[in-house]
Amino acid sequence: MPRKFLVVVDDSPEFEAALRYACRRARSTGGRVALLRVIPLGSDEHWSGVREEIEREQRAEAEALLTRLGEEATDRSGAPPLFLIEAGEAPDAIRRVVEADPEIKIMVLAAGSGSRGPGPLVTTVLKGVGFAGRKLPVTIVPGELTEADIEDLA
Repeated sequence: MPRKFLVVVDDSPEFEAALRYACRRARSTGGRVALLRVIPLGSDEHWSGVREEIEREQRAEAEALLTRLGEEATDRSGAPPLFLIEAGEAPDAIRRVVEADPEIKIMVLAAGSGSRGPGPLVTTVLKGVGFAGRKLPVTIVPGELTEADIEDLA
């Protein structure tokens, strides 16, 4: 089975660099990209009917986003990506996904720059907090990498 490169789909400007890099690495190694979209959990139990509707809408939006990104990932990597949608906090969702799929071999994150800092997931990695019970290499790419930079590196 081909190795999978996990990319967490978020709304950060640097996400595109992580996706491009993972796709390029997957293409060059015969791997596959896994796209994970994390949906935050609702907290108000007494609004469960409204919360369920919001969760349905969030899931539909996540599916539409992954479908759109999947076309780009397929073109760039040469293989259709795996779509994953998990609810909860990102580190916990990543942990569940990685523990459930031993073919996920590398997680690719892009670091932000400037006053925003590198981003919460990159910060988690830099603090030494793991995402799984097994060792999982994490590739952190600069968010400002151009297409030419990625072609050269990956």
